[in-house]
Amino acid sequence: MSKQAKVSIKGLYKIFGATPEAMLSAVYDGIGKDDLLEQHGHVLGLQDINVDMAPGETTVIMGLSGSGKSTLIRHLNRLIEPTAGEVLIDGENVLDYDEAQLRRLRQEKMSMVFQKFALLPHRTVLQNAAMARIVRGEEEADAEKAAAKWLDRVGLAGFEDHYPHQLSGGMQQRVGIARALASDSDIMLMDEAFSALDPLIRTDMQDLLLELQEELHKTIVFITHDLDEALKLADHLVILKDGYVVQQGEPQHILLNPNDPYIEDFVSDINRARVLRVRSVMKPINGTTSFEGVVDADDNLEKLIEISGGDTTHAYKVQRDGEDVGVLKMKDLVRALVPAVPSSDENTLR
Repeated sequence: MSKQAKVSIKGLYKIFGATPEAMLSAVYDGIGKDDLLEQHGHVLGLQDINVDMAPGETTVIMGLSGSGKSTLIRHLNRLIEPTAGEVLIDGENVLDYDEAQLRRLRQEKMSMVFQKFALLPHRTVLQNAAMARIVRGEEEADAEKAAAKWLDRVGLAGFEDHYPHQLSGGMQQRVGIARALASDSDIMLMDEAFSALDPLIRTDMQDLLLELQEELHKTIVFITHDLDEALKLADHLVILKDGYVVQQGEPQHILLNPNDPYIEDFVSDINRARVLRVRSVMKPINGTTSFEGVVDADDNLEKLIEISGGDTTHAYKVQRDGEDVGVLKMKDLVRALVPAVPSSDENTLR
């Protein structure tokens, strides 16, 4: 990476069982997850995880149930202790932290948004949103003033005196996000934060997160099992299977260049026109002189199909912030819409 990672995971292993450290040598020697369980009665939760998370970006970790994604995120604030490896925050290994340092990490540097909202039912919306700052030792009035600002930002002004049971699921999750933002932490951990919401509300929450991130540039670690959600939110995408990283990188690149049959199956049914961006398909201008119009590098291909009327002879000049950056030929767009032939691997995700 061109800049130091905000969060860096290095050689991380997690083995669940009575004597996990004793099992490390077998894992290092290549024993698989199934054999470790059958022969030794231990579960290989994470295997040699290496991920750098850039400051101000959203890293999405995705995979099916049992892939290790929730186990991984809980290592970042040491809710789960690893069997081996390092977790570096701003270059410091949090596994070396004593109790006081760890408490400071959780109270000041990291906040967490949970799938089940985790609101205190006997506290008002305002009190819930202010809780992180109150726990940190701030005066209640100051904490609630900061919380009220973020409740307004997430669309809950006027609901400060309500209780959680008086809110819809989407509104409760907005309180959770306001609480995380009010804590003023650098890093937000979001574990399946939108999975319990209805589809329309879930889309609204995704849009809200993107809108806030455009301004705040938090370092966000987002867990999901939904590929559409991952592709929408991620600056950096990490795909897990059975506790190891199958592929990671820029989401558009993964979609266009799956490096494993598992990933090919994963992306085979995605609506590529809605997800792929012009910047991922464009080519250098190289003397092209005739353009049907100008499009933005971040437009999706669906928009281009609509603009072109499906005419594959058209070409469009691509700009970013008013500067020419490339050309999109409709023939290249059509090629990008055809996925790699999926494998017949028995581990298909469908």
